[in-house]
Amino acid sequence: MAVTAQMVKELREKTGAGMMDCKKALTETDGDMDKAIDYLREKGIAKAAKKADRIAAEGTTLIQTDGNTAVILEVNSETDFVAKNEGFKQLVNELAQHLLTQKPASVEEALTQNINGTTVEEHINSAIAKIGEKISLRRFQVLEKEDGDAFGAYLHMGGRIGVVTVLGGTDEETAKDVAMHVAAVNPRYVSRDQVSQEEADREREVLTQQALNEGKPANIVEKMVEGRLGKFFEDICLLDQAFVKDPDQKVGKYVQSKGGTVKGFVRYEVGEGMEKRQENFAEEVMNQIKK
Repeated sequence: MAVTAQMVKELREKTGAGMMDCKKALTETDGDMDKAIDYLREKGIAKAAKKADRIAAEGTTLIQTDGNTAVILEVNSETDFVAKNEGFKQLVNELAQHLLTQKPASVEEALTQNINGTTVEEHINSAIAKIGEKISLRRFQVLEKEDGDAFGAYLHMGGRIGVVTVLGGTDEETAKDVAMHVAAVNPRYVSRDQVSQEEADREREVLTQQALNEGKPANIVEKMVEGRLGKFFEDICLLDQAFVKDPDQKVGKYVQSKGGTVKGFVRYEVGEGMEKRQENFAEEVMNQIKK
């Protein structure tokens, strides 16, 4: 019996399983909906799907490198306890290796790719069935560098925060120093020229109105705004920030003193933007760096 898109949709709605899993189940059971549901239950996939509405905001980040390629990924679980589970750690390592070698363009593409004779989605669902919690590949990024560049990889608290930097013209030690700084301070951009004109103009308008509301004379408002705008850039731009290991110099000057340039960085914090308990990771990183 031919499996239709409508049949796949119906099975997904009944079980919450992934599209590829549902299609396979219907194919294996010749389109019998009840048998397909049993098939998914037997494989542990329907059990995994029932957890889909739970919040998985714990987990870990991981970084792997191979030559001129690096990958950083975040895999979520429901509890920190499971994030320390050896089976979970093995899954994260397997996913990282897959992403590093296959370089999919998105999570959606990654989930349909083959890994160990099955799809990545099925491989994750198999782990869910064994571990008993919702697990999800939330995001990843593959980075490429040139010969002579250096990756800097830093994991804080075993992966609660992960940072990978790409520096040109210098060594891994310097690149890791910058990665530790990024973990602690959380800049949004490398340099001022990456900040859009729209964002800069919006901040200038806010600062101007603040100064006027403070009753400052119009003739000095402009100078005040430019000074405060400089502080704004220091807050969000890596090269303008005071280096956490040596606050007397900017990160840009530190990298320059090592003969390097910052080409880019990626910073992941487990569960950021999701519902989760709040902890001051940045303060912990800074305290660790300054020891």
